[in-house]
Amino acid sequence: MLPHVQSRNVAASVDKLLAERGTALLSMKELIAEVRERTGTERSDADLAGLITKKAALLGVAVLSDQG
Repeated sequence: MLPHVQSRNVAASVDKLLAERGTALLSMKELIAEVRERTGTERSDADLAGLITKKAALLGVAVLSDQG
């Protein structure tokens, strides 16, 4: 699959996932795992976390950092 096509699918998947979860507090680790399961992406955790963080901020969804 072409990288730019996969990127759109991943971004759309993140949008859909965040919309489905609504206002619940979400774990970044769980969201990354769900995006990987839905899309099969090989993007790094850091890249996915950045994408999820940006999308969540735009949608006003709270995401919990799993950094210890």
